Amino acid sequence: MPSTVVSSMEYFPKTSTLRIIFVSGTIYDYKKVPEKLFTEMKESSSKGAFLNKHIKGFYSYKKINVSHGDEPVL
Repeated sequence: MPSTVVSSMEYFPKTSTLRIIFVSGTIYDYKKVPEKLFTEMKESSSKGAFLNKHIKGFYSYKKINVSHGDEPVL
């Protein structure tokens, strides 16, 4: 079932950055997230609930402003 909050996600292993693209179009990069958590989130039945329980508040983040060309350091 598609998430009502998370549109898609991507993981950058070189920097351990988890990019979350929300349904609203807002993009956040969460820093130093273990790849294991990314894998668990992909397998989770509720991406939004997983994000709230295991990532938000535990990892630093940066809001990505696409119009300013923000990209994670790969």
